[in-house]
Amino acid sequence: MRKVGNIYFIAAVAVIGGALFGFDISSMSAIISTQPYLCQFNQRGFDAKGQCLGPTDAVQGGITAAMPGGSWLGALISGFASDRFGRKTSIQMGSLVWIVGSVIVCASVNIPMLVVGRIINGLSVGICSAQVPVYISELAPPSKRGRLVGFQQWAITWGIMIMFFICYGSSFLNGSAAFRLPWGLQMIPAILLYFGLCLMPESPRWLAKRDRWTDAKDVLDLIHADTKAGSDLSSLELEEIRSAVNFERQNADVSYFELLKPNMINRTSIGVFMQIWSQLTGMNVMMYYITYVFTMAGLAEGGGNAVLLPSGISFIINVCMTVPALLWMDRWGRRPTLLVGAFLMCLWLSVNAALFAIYSHPPLPGQFTSTAESMAVSGAPAKAIIASTYLFVASFAPTWGPVSWTYPPELFPLRVRGKAVALCTSANWAFNFALAYFVPPAFATITWKTYVLFAVFCAAMFLHVFFMFPETANKPLEEVEAIFDGTAPGAIKYIGIPAWKTKNIRARMVTTESDKLEAGSANAVTETETVNESGAQAQAQAQAQAQAQTQAQPQTQTQPESESETETEPQPQPKVTDHQNNETGRV
Repeated sequence: MRKVGNIYFIAAVAVIGGALFGFDISSMSAIISTQPYLCQFNQRGFDAKGQCLGPTDAVQGGITAAMPGGSWLGALISGFASDRFGRKTSIQMGSLVWIVGSVIVCASVNIPMLVVGRIINGLSVGICSAQVPVYISELAPPSKRGRLVGFQQWAITWGIMIMFFICYGSSFLNGSAAFRLPWGLQMIPAILLYFGLCLMPESPRWLAKRDRWTDAKDVLDLIHADTKAGSDLSSLELEEIRSAVNFERQNADVSYFELLKPNMINRTSIGVFMQIWSQLTGMNVMMYYITYVFTMAGLAEGGGNAVLLPSGISFIINVCMTVPALLWMDRWGRRPTLLVGAFLMCLWLSVNAALFAIYSHPPLPGQFTSTAESMAVSGAPAKAIIASTYLFVASFAPTWGPVSWTYPPELFPLRVRGKAVALCTSANWAFNFALAYFVPPAFATITWKTYVLFAVFCAAMFLHVFFMFPETANKPLEEVEAIFDGTAPGAIKYIGIPAWKTKNIRARMVTTESDKLEAGSANAVTETETVNESGAQAQAQAQAQAQAQTQAQPQTQTQPESESETETEPQPQPKVTDHQNNETGRV
């Protein structure tokens, strides 16, 4: 079967795997306040008006948390599946798992059946969320990797929005069709993902690790076919892959304990806390339970469906405000983006806490169906709460949303990156699970203080980022390594250069990458990588050939000095680390 080589089309199909995560978030948030759902899974009986009260708060938290719980397990097993069966095949496996889970969820007649289906859906989300960025980054040319990998976060926001409005339309149906229809329709993207990937090539890096070098070269030729220097670029990238694969094989005995060694523990803690803090912003639980917030703000007074449309606006904001990060994240840098995001989210959470604390009152008997809807606000304060919630979403979307996925891989060297990123991702899903379970009981018991808690988390993450998170945007790996070198002048032992002293060097990095891609350096790089493979004897031969060429063709001395220094120096580590920097996939 003929494969598609357009990298933008490949990425567009692959990121459907990220959209599955979004579908699952909004398929629950848009449904939990509707009467068909509350009646189907009713545990608490009926109110004075005869309306179903639905599951208890603890059970609803468990239903919601079932998906991130399954995702935690899926993220852990995704590495094995990816290495064993391939990047593309593992994503296809995830799509099949999603279909199975969606069938069970759609057919659910009781709470245990619903929980099992959501756990299976979570397995799929865990696999796809881990492997889609890897698949794209290993296929995309270096100059396009960052932006294409960043589409993963954008696809999540699109999935949230699309599914929410499907649920909104379905909410006007009678009976269980109001929630079974959207839960059934969410199978369609997974089907498209599975068959769409049949037309896509496998990752050339995975093929190389399996010693299928001819297939890897064919894939690279296919990807670079629409460029003027396609053959040279594919040869250059193949040699970079060859060097990296050989380096990995020489360091294949790396274990998780490597991440706890003194020279690695600081960056490990930064990567793990990057994912933990992204959950403790409260954004994901805001997405899960936004209908609760807007119901307390009085938007449900027009009927059970009235709260859904204004809730959907937050998802539109999430989609639109992610775009600036895709375009300008490298220009902004990681640290400023995270610091500004933490400050703004702390501000809006504090505003909501103050408004609820001052103007809210206990709901009237029978006013709300869920005990998690424990406060009632009306008038101007209610409008301010809604506006503050929208601003909170607009603050998260271009900051912590995309950076939380981009930043951790940039911290680690190639030999430990796979295990390190898996550890960071598992922390993300573990806290997603805990918070999804925690929020309904928290709203019921500590009410507006829930906002205070998340505001304190945002203040803490601001301080943590300022003092401990170094700038990694547009830095090759050797510079990142130097940042964490505790023996360097001015460095702190086991920590490295103080984070607040690190700066973004975008202009220099863009120029260097452009030189490498456009200056016709494929032959020099190929020769260098061959040197790295074959040892001292091959090094001497290559150097002799280079000297002979220099004598025969004096005009080659006009080659730019910076390219000569960075591309032809016969040292294995700089080339590997530069390849790793490209592999990271910067937005």
